Amino acid sequence: MDYQSILAKTLIDFFIFNPKSPFIFTTISFWFFFALVLLVDAFIYRKRATRHLFLFIASLFFYYKTTGLFFILLLLTAVWDFFIGKKIATTVNPLKKKMWLTCSVVLNLSILCYFKYAYFFTDSYNAITGSNNHVFNWLSHWSNGFFGSHFEVGKIILPIGISFFTFQSISYTIEVFRGTLQPVKRFTDFAFFVTFFPQLVAGPIVRATDFIPQIYKNYALSRHEFGLAIFWIMNGLTKKIILSDFIAVNLIDRVFENPDSYTGIENLLAIYGYSLQVYADFSGYTDIAIGVALLMGFHLTKNFDSPYKATNVSDFWRRWHISLSHWLRDYLYIPLGGNKTGSLATYILAGLILGIVILLSGSWKVLVIVILVVLGIVIACRLVRSFSVWITTNLNLMITMLLGGLWHGASWNFIIWGGLNGLGLIFYKLWKRISPWEVKNTWYKRAWTIFLTFTFITFTRVWFRAGSSNSWSGMNDVHDVTAEFLSATTMLHRIFFHTDIMVAPQVVMGYLKVLLVIVAGLVIHWLPASFKECYRNRFAALPLWAMVLVCFFGVVVLYQATTTAIPFIYFQF
Repeated sequence: MDYQSILAKTLIDFFIFNPKSPFIFTTISFWFFFALVLLVDAFIYRKRATRHLFLFIASLFFYYKTTGLFFILLLLTAVWDFFIGKKIATTVNPLKKKMWLTCSVVLNLSILCYFKYAYFFTDSYNAITGSNNHVFNWLSHWSNGFFGSHFEVGKIILPIGISFFTFQSISYTIEVFRGTLQPVKRFTDFAFFVTFFPQLVAGPIVRATDFIPQIYKNYALSRHEFGLAIFWIMNGLTKKIILSDFIAVNLIDRVFENPDSYTGIENLLAIYGYSLQVYADFSGYTDIAIGVALLMGFHLTKNFDSPYKATNVSDFWRRWHISLSHWLRDYLYIPLGGNKTGSLATYILAGLILGIVILLSGSWKVLVIVILVVLGIVIACRLVRSFSVWITTNLNLMITMLLGGLWHGASWNFIIWGGLNGLGLIFYKLWKRISPWEVKNTWYKRAWTIFLTFTFITFTRVWFRAGSSNSWSGMNDVHDVTAEFLSATTMLHRIFFHTDIMVAPQVVMGYLKVLLVIVAGLVIHWLPASFKECYRNRFAALPLWAMVLVCFFGVVVLYQATTTAIPFIYFQF
């Protein structure tokens, strides 16, 4: 094959979606794409409308290269919420305004549920009724009929990042309804906000009130901001490749694949290692997204604040996945009544969640148990006033955490994970009244509370990881709720009943490199914030030649450490 043929094939491959060649931050093809975006942007950044149109098209191309023809779904989301936002803003009648907002929320969540929970509803219905129905992809069926395509109608593929851009788009119509944001005038402006590629597929969830005002400001990037952007990109790539992927391939994936084949100590190391992996993976993506956006003059919201420095569960959720926590707080928890009171929506959602739990179980016995528990709570509330107040003030919190768990996927494990964190938050509210550790006036008190919090979060993640996939092929697999549940319980059983301390030296030596990476990652994480800020600013202040040199050697090391393109964990959510 001659040089011209190779070049032509390379160009064709670049523009055609290939599920075996993912278009993610850790691939050379993405950075080639981003360099082209920056090059074109350098010529048009003063022409605001042209720039927004170009970045919108570039973002659609990015999403097409990431997940194929689902870019059409992303485009449709932008179209209907743009026009619904205009209708909300121009409608005077309060009831009609609410109807338009309801239309946006229901439409977006219906699409999300169709792609994310179709298998769950079908399998649960079959379990309860004893039927043998199968999922049918109506969108593929209609496409095959109208366009002559050949999509498989017996399988529903989850579009990457659908939960993120759905919540992002909903935030726009809610803020327009509340009057805190004026609707954008041009469709390309709104579409640019919804599709902005750096954070499109794995967050952070950008709020309309935070991002839309930025698109009308003149492009500005100081020398210091340029240095910080490069730092965040290199920092994120290091987290992903050196920390997340290395410990996943060499320890975590092996153990979670077959926990019964490993000792209790190996299982314990795997779940602690997974806590570091999921943080390094997710925050690594966020770091890169922040850096890439900053180079284009846009500031994304902070999504992590050293979460493993948290001294209690409440503190952890103020530091972890901040954009989702704030979204759930502002658009779900507070509207339900927060920690003050319940509302009609509170009890409707509580009933919905109980219904989902019953469906997931696929058992009439669970239905009977749920009815008896609800009746017991109602009677206790009638008899004991203080218990009634306690239930009311904590129900919204538990609903928020359960729905936060369900947001990650239709599996018992995600619901258990969300429920355990909800219970942890409720327990802490009671415990802090009598805790001797609440006043952390000594280093060992703070260290002890950090260790307890980290351990609690780590053990709840057994359920989270067992319900997740860490491969491209597994991202679209149907959740086997029984297998996922048994995998989590097996790990816990191995840890608590098959931990032989005598084999610890052998295990440590066998995984020495992995353990050194884990320890190094946690030590860096626990460094003081002031120290981290200092070396960030020092890097940003380097002369350009020194910065290029550091980045060159960094890229060489990262390239040597890269094996295959492992998807970011939060792509599946």
